[in-house]
Order: sequence, then structure tokens, then C-alpha cells
Amino acid sequence: MDALKEVFFKHGIELVCVKDKVQALEWAKKMIEPKMTIGLGGSTTVAQIGLLEYLTSLKNITLFNQYEKGISMQENTNRRRQGLLSDLYICGTNALTRNGELINADGSGNRVAAQIYDKKKVLIVTGRNKIVETVEEGFKRITEIAAPKNIERMNNTAIAMGKEPRNNMNNIGNKWAYIDGDVEGRTMVILVDEDLGF
Repeated sequence: MDALKEVFFKHGIELVCVKDKVQALEWAKKMIEPKMTIGLGGSTTVAQIGLLEYLTSLKNITLFNQYEKGISMQENTNRRRQGLLSDLYICGTNALTRNGELINADGSGNRVAAQIYDKKKVLIVTGRNKIVETVEEGFKRITEIAAPKNIERMNNTAIAMGKEPRNNMNNIGNKWAYIDGDVEGRTMVILVDEDLGF
């Protein structure tokens, strides 16, 4: 994994390799400053390392948390929009290549848009299971692994809430982003030496 650091650096992306979820959380905490506004993209990995729980416990930041229980759909949408222009955007990635590229698919588009747009800082947390050799393998990983698991997870959540399960590949994976580089200092990827997320 360490060999990827130099590759991503050439693409303007800082890659930090850590051994486990505990180290990942400690690195992520270093990115958070008082009075920051922070946006979130859907990420099982961010929750798995304990970062989502940590963020919701902080009183000295403004967190645009669209996952807060009890908020309306309109408030959910508003928070996604606000997150796009936050000081720090935190999310996962569907795939990263050994050539220093990031590949993502999204339903609402807020996560892929935030990874690309504006001068904010972007923090991406991911597991070793997301590493692929090529862009084509990244697309395949999304359509054959990440999307089906996310569809199942989201539909199970809908059923548990008494809602109709409506998620499928046509509505959760119809907006794609391919990132081959970024402005130096904008994006950091924390790569964890564990299998995390989908």
C-alpha cells in the first residue's frame, strides 16, 4: 500500500496508509478544526472507523448531517446542498486504482460533485478492498460489488422504516465521477489496511 503514496502524490492527492480503523480515526481527527463546516457523503467506511459518531459528538463545528434521524426530506436535501460548500467534505470512495485515480458512482450526486467542486478540503476514507488495477476494474467493482451491496443495504433500511424499497442501479449509480488528479493540498485519502465498506 505504501507504494501508492508516490503514485497519488503525482496526481496531487495525499495518500496516508494506516494499519487499522483506530489509526484512521486519529488521522481523520487531525483534519477537523473548531468552527469548521463539514459535509458528508454516504459512507459505510466513515461510520465503521467511528468518524461519524465522533463528528456528531462535537459541539464546536457545524455538521451538515443528512443522516440525522427525524429530519424531513427537504431538510435532508438542504443539508446535502450545504455540504457541497463546506470547509471539509468527508466521504468514502468506490474504487481507487494503482495508477492514482478515484472512481465513484452516486445516486443524488452530492458525493461525486463535492469530490470535484470548489476549493474546500476533501477527506476520503477507504479500505484496501477498494484497490483495483485499472479504471475498467473500478467500474466493474462498482457495478458488481459496491452497488448491489448498497442497494440491498438501502432497501433493507427502507423496509425497516416502513417504506417501499425503491433503490436499484438506475437510481443509486447513475452519476459517475472519474478523478485523475486534483489541486495539491485539497484531497487526502486515508487508506486503511483492512477491508471496509462496500
